[in-house]
Amino acid sequence: MTTTPIDGNIGDAYVNFKDFQRALGIAYYRLGDFRKAIEYHERYLKISTEVGDRAGEGGAYSKLGVAYHSLGDFQKSIDYHQRHLKISTEVGDRAGEGIAYGNLGIAYRSLGDFQKAIDYHQRGLKIFKEVGDRAEQGRAYCNLGNAYESLGDFHKAIEYHQRHLKISTEVGDRAGEGGAYGNLGVAYDCLGDFQKAIDYHQRHLKISTEVGDRAGEKGAYANLGVAYHSLGDFQKAIDYHQRHLKISTEVGDRAGEGAAYGNLGVAYGSLGYFQKAMEYNERYLKISIEVGNRAGEGRAYGNLGNAYERLGDSQEAIKYHEKNLKIKKEVGDRAGEGAAYGNLAVVYRNLGDFQKTIENLERHLKISKEVGDRVGEGRAYCNLGNAYDRLEDFQKAIEYRGRFLKISKEVGDRAGEGIAYCNLGVTYSSLGDFQKAIEYHERHLKVSKEVGDRAGEGKAYGNLGNAYRNLGEFQKAVQYYKNSVIAFDHIRGNLISKDEWKISLKNTYDHINLRLWELQFKEGKVIEALLTADQGRAQALNDLLELKYCLKGLRPETGTLCARPSDSASYLPPNTAFMGISEGGIVLWVNEKGKEIKTRRSKIDISVTTYFQSLLETTHKEIGVRADVNCEDRSLSNPSDKKLAEERSSKPKSCPLYFQTNSLQTFYNTVIDPIRDLLHSDEVVIVPQGPLCLAPYAAFVDLKSEYLCETFRIRLVPSLSSLRLIQNCPADWHSKTGALLVGDPWVQEVVYEGTTLEQLPWAEKEVQMIGEILQTEPLVGKQATKDEVLARISSVALVHIAAHGKMETGEIALAPNTTRSSVNPAREDYLLSMKDVLEAKIRARLVVLSCCHSAWGEVKSEGVVGIARAFLGAGARSVLVSLWAIDDEATMEFMKVFYKQLVHGRSASEALNEAMKSMRKSDRFNAVKYWAPFVLIGDDATLEFEGIQ
Repeated sequence: MTTTPIDGNIGDAYVNFKDFQRALGIAYYRLGDFRKAIEYHERYLKISTEVGDRAGEGGAYSKLGVAYHSLGDFQKSIDYHQRHLKISTEVGDRAGEGIAYGNLGIAYRSLGDFQKAIDYHQRGLKIFKEVGDRAEQGRAYCNLGNAYESLGDFHKAIEYHQRHLKISTEVGDRAGEGGAYGNLGVAYDCLGDFQKAIDYHQRHLKISTEVGDRAGEKGAYANLGVAYHSLGDFQKAIDYHQRHLKISTEVGDRAGEGAAYGNLGVAYGSLGYFQKAMEYNERYLKISIEVGNRAGEGRAYGNLGNAYERLGDSQEAIKYHEKNLKIKKEVGDRAGEGAAYGNLAVVYRNLGDFQKTIENLERHLKISKEVGDRVGEGRAYCNLGNAYDRLEDFQKAIEYRGRFLKISKEVGDRAGEGIAYCNLGVTYSSLGDFQKAIEYHERHLKVSKEVGDRAGEGKAYGNLGNAYRNLGEFQKAVQYYKNSVIAFDHIRGNLISKDEWKISLKNTYDHINLRLWELQFKEGKVIEALLTADQGRAQALNDLLELKYCLKGLRPETGTLCARPSDSASYLPPNTAFMGISEGGIVLWVNEKGKEIKTRRSKIDISVTTYFQSLLETTHKEIGVRADVNCEDRSLSNPSDKKLAEERSSKPKSCPLYFQTNSLQTFYNTVIDPIRDLLHSDEVVIVPQGPLCLAPYAAFVDLKSEYLCETFRIRLVPSLSSLRLIQNCPADWHSKTGALLVGDPWVQEVVYEGTTLEQLPWAEKEVQMIGEILQTEPLVGKQATKDEVLARISSVALVHIAAHGKMETGEIALAPNTTRSSVNPAREDYLLSMKDVLEAKIRARLVVLSCCHSAWGEVKSEGVVGIARAFLGAGARSVLVSLWAIDDEATMEFMKVFYKQLVHGRSASEALNEAMKSMRKSDRFNAVKYWAPFVLIGDDATLEFEGIQ
């Protein structure tokens, strides 16, 4: 470095101090603290100017330009690189001049001006060739590859990255070699050749690990995460993003940490876990704001907008997308601005505002054409096609989807090509041209197989099934539907133990399973239809049970979807009613007297799900639950939630239907009456679906005004496979003795959603009473901490919890753990979540959740996803839960009878039935709302109480 001489030791110290500032600036930049880096580079610039060090001044401008680029301030970055270029030219520093051109190219690429970027990179390359700097030549080729990649010319990008790789190998630049492999991986990912992309990223990772390049290592992990995400292997994607996050955190790279959170948010969003996606993107946003990363801030806003859009909160989605758009305009990112318009268009399309949809998409298209963003142009055409398809302007939809296909082929985007074929197939199906639809779906299938996209493969098979179904070629439709289910089940199998991901995945292809069993049923294959319907039920729960009980082979293998006639009677136990919601009604299967499976169909003229949801809401109103309940209220809902619940129960808003009889009789007429002649014993096991999972079966009323529970003991099971797995668990799995009784945990320190929880003295009385019957000391008050409950829960045969329950999921409030501060305890310190339960090893034969709404949860294709399911999945043999807010005094009387019956050797279903009978005979609690809230799910457990009279 050349400097103007300064006399004496003070001058030498000043120069050393200058270099120290530069070194600190570089160090803070590598840590991702760009603001601090700028601070030190500005000090370096000041000293360089003062001592007349022109080269140092130019270098400082270069470093400042790089730092501002990382902050997303591309215009300021360009300004500094121009200053660096000017000084380098003036002092004849050809290498510095070439570096400035390269940095200007990178900045213009970020602005979306790809042609200008290429021009600058070509100038830099020319200089490096002239001065014979092979390493910098390689980096110039790298930058040109990135620029052509942004233009959508992936083949040209690969050509330049190959040149970079060749030079790096020749000059022994191992880090450069690894970077070249990484860039080749990104290009092949864009081409849809995900396996090749992964191979290159693995090479990048190997070299980075060997040379100790931590930055390259975390970059490779990030790119591997993106590639596996493209393949639909979300578990591997998340695993790699977690590794990227770990390294970024270890080395103090705040920007990298934020980017990892952003990638995790995108991955969870693709899995349908939008709340988790928002949580990660909020972290990304927070870090981006802290380090001043405007580009990252914009991306985080965009990701949050996408998450809110998928959650159905369109107004929040628009707000976040507009914030992203504002930042993109401020920093001059034209390509990003176009993409933001595209995201806004998707939200407006979902709102049905097609004028705004098309306006925003045309802006996206215009900008993409202006900056030469071929990929963005293709996406704009794709979304315009989707919009016109929704408007039923199918010719225009075909035109735009055709343009998207053309661009995808030109740029070599195989994944995009597959999407275009899929969309064209859907449009031709809407036009009734099923043969042409089949042609496009077969092309989509071919592409999906070639690029290893199993999700795309499953979707293509499903669409082919739809087309052949519409043509009346049912045999072909059935085979394609089977292939679709197999493809999606393969993806599910790769998710290993990720329960929540499996639940989300099942929602995406549940309609395929439905259409498959409907066709089988229509063709008279009653047993095959039953098995198909059951294989589609509670799949994730069954995976948990197989893992928990170490059982395999008790369910038909994935893809078999058939059964021998001799197996049929044993597969459906006698007096079991299996329910299937289909188009136009409900199908019911019953094994009559253990000899022959018979079916009945109940016709419903409107949407079946809507019908039962409305019937359920009307039932709540008629029997007076949630509103006007005289109890302490064991619900974790805040006042506004309670008011909303009351409004919903008093006025069914989703579908105001008129029922000719009272709702409980309507339920009976629709669900039970068609099969009443097939039920012959004193017990009925029901396998419900959808809203029917939350119906109060015990209170169904026949034409003689008799309740169903007066004739039958009733219990529910999530699926036939679930019941079989529970019944075939190892004989010594469940505990034979011991009880954990939990009542009225200390919650006065807990503030839940702005509401301070109140104590439940009746809950304490309840467990004290049960404790006397069972001769067991209950856990109450401050003793009933979450840690203590989890410590004891795995060793007992009976668990009984009387506490506040969360209305939406049934999760339970316990006393906060004492290991942390009792001031404003965090949720994880007191809330017994579904995750907590699933991670516990439950050995109980019976779990009783005497909490409001403990039977509740989100009704999905998997079934009711709530606390009851969690206890079954954790190993409980049976669970007794409540359908609504329970009355405290009534529950006290109910439990007194229930436990006395259990002690006398009755099974859980028998004890439940006797408790209901006793309540109906009482003067105070004979109303349905008092005796019918509890429902038994799972097996009919019997407990052993030695020495209790």
